[in-house]
Amino acid sequence: MAALSLADFKRLVVKVGSSLLVADDGELDRAWLDTLAHDIAVLQRAGHELIVVSSGAIAIGSSVLGINKRRARLEGLQAAAAAGQVQLVHAYQEALGRHGIAAAQVLLTLEDTENRRRFLNARGTLGRLIEGSVIPIVNENDTVATDEIRYGDNDRLAARVAQLVMADALVLLSDVDGFYTADPAADDSAEHIPEVTRITAAMQSMAGETRSDFGSGGMATKVQAARIATHAGCSTIIASGQIEHPLDALSTGARCTVFRPQGTPAAARKQWLAGVLEVRGEMAIDQGAAGALRNGKSLLPVGVVGVSGNFRRGDVVNISGPDGAELGRGLAEYSDQEALRIVGCRSEEIEDRLGYRGRAEMVHRDDLVLFDKD
Repeated sequence: MAALSLADFKRLVVKVGSSLLVADDGELDRAWLDTLAHDIAVLQRAGHELIVVSSGAIAIGSSVLGINKRRARLEGLQAAAAAGQVQLVHAYQEALGRHGIAAAQVLLTLEDTENRRRFLNARGTLGRLIEGSVIPIVNENDTVATDEIRYGDNDRLAARVAQLVMADALVLLSDVDGFYTADPAADDSAEHIPEVTRITAAMQSMAGETRSDFGSGGMATKVQAARIATHAGCSTIIASGQIEHPLDALSTGARCTVFRPQGTPAAARKQWLAGVLEVRGEMAIDQGAAGALRNGKSLLPVGVVGVSGNFRRGDVVNISGPDGAELGRGLAEYSDQEALRIVGCRSEEIEDRLGYRGRAEMVHRDDLVLFDKD
């Protein structure tokens, strides 16, 4: 396997486990967080885009409220999350602020990545933060989540975020330095696996049998997260966070396990769009818009000449050219009724037609797949 280089990945999602950030007494390890913030600053200055998915709110809040998180009822854990999240994000804000970097809090629920309309809203928010060089600090919204409507762990949340923003790599910082054939703490013959090109049932079984960070909410969920992310074209890296400057260590050859994807994030997304069977409507476009789409641009209202069907924001629509032939399909940024009102108008006219400042695109280029010409 070639040596890992974070320089190969432009957009990174970094997941930080609570065991790395929070001691048994509920106190934050600010010294370690400072080293992580330094690594983030170095990567950002080198042109990388970063999103942090961080656990720790419930652990911190449990200390604040004086409750035992292992015995607390749901409402107690939700209260702990509310109390701890404030301190958690403030700690990131301070650590990153010392490098002149702003931080933003983003709390997500399961529906925010599973519902297409909310998916687009969440992605738009994260995208704007990234454009502004602000580091999103993402966590599950545990103050409202219940067992029935939650991710349950931040490994899978991080994988969904990676999918959401079409990240090139997901880095899972853990208390282990990768995936092993068995628990290395209990089995001296356990072998480290540096690279995985296909996640097998045997690997998932091995992950489920091991303890600590290899157990419930541990290695098993990391393998599940890797499956989600690699299917979305995103490399997944499991690495140790129990060292200072963990991201710098990765860049200089620290041991880890890399799960390789098939294809790229953009290719995976377009493959999914091309295979969607439930198409809700159609947008007819002019020749100029067709040429713009072929050149990698988004579909703007000015290039749309007709709208049909019954669809809402986030639904899949076909896109047809001047001759009526289907050019491709994508996710609508407007409902059918809104789209009809802004057909053919320029971006600066959208607010006058809708009564509010809408989005510039009818279909964003990231949510668009064009079919090959015959």
